[in-house]
Amino acid sequence: MANVHFGVTVPQIKRTWDESVTTSREFEAMGYDSLWVCDHLYGPQSPQIPILEAWSLLAGLAAATEKVELGTLVTPAGMRNAAHLGKVIATVDNIAGGRVIPGLGGGWMPREFTDFGVPFLSTRERLGQLRETVTVLKRMWSEPEVTFEGKYIQVENLVCEPKPVRSMPLLIGGGGEKVTMKLAAQEADIWNNQAVQQARLPHKIDVLKQHCADVGRPFEEITVSQQCLVTIAPDEESAGPMIATAKKIFGGHLGDPEGPLAIAGSPARVKEQIQKHIDLGCTMFLMEFFGRDTREPAALFAEQVLPGFK
Repeated sequence: MANVHFGVTVPQIKRTWDESVTTSREFEAMGYDSLWVCDHLYGPQSPQIPILEAWSLLAGLAAATEKVELGTLVTPAGMRNAAHLGKVIATVDNIAGGRVIPGLGGGWMPREFTDFGVPFLSTRERLGQLRETVTVLKRMWSEPEVTFEGKYIQVENLVCEPKPVRSMPLLIGGGGEKVTMKLAAQEADIWNNQAVQQARLPHKIDVLKQHCADVGRPFEEITVSQQCLVTIAPDEESAGPMIATAKKIFGGHLGDPEGPLAIAGSPARVKEQIQKHIDLGCTMFLMEFFGRDTREPAALFAEQVLPGFK
């Protein structure tokens, strides 16, 4: 069986630090492989919604956990100074002892750029920022000194010490087929399919395979990851109303809870849906559990689903 990775999102929006760290420690004890935070400076629905900043939060979780990997889903490349971001990530990996998975993307929310004094460029330009950011980060994490003259990023004699503890696996998230997925084929260790594109995963994997062929890279070198809502209940009867509620609350933001690849239902049904992904070549799941207290469904999943894939 392929090595299957199960990550879970940390309570971060409208949550205190105490809630985030307590839940994270419990998820780690349950046996999950990784913890994930979203990198937004504002709550996605409104600037007034409280949200803890991603890399500060991960630094705290790095000190408070022992084994789980830690990542962002995803850090918008143009939202921060790229060189400073690289220094922050390297530091968090040192705190974690080599457990960080940097997740990068193009970003989509204008005000979390502009309200913080950073220009929100066009989609094409933000993807240009992403490409240059990947180049600069990889170099500053591996080379003694970096000079880079790009369209969006310029650094001269840049030093990043200490380096990250390990050669960090880089995740690139996004479903843009012409630019983002081609960049993932060239540069990423992990490509993450967004929850809204979950039903189109078979097609997206075909696109990624073609990009890999075009750039001369073995497709097997890239881990395919799926961001997903998981709606799990002890039996199908109690799962039904939860799935209906999830559909109302999330709309399409985290995919269709009734879609063909939706991970929803009893533990047996959830296992079947996960196996569908694995059969397609997706072996990494970055999960948002549905529930008022996500620890309850996470515990059910850990007890009745995880052992079947470990």
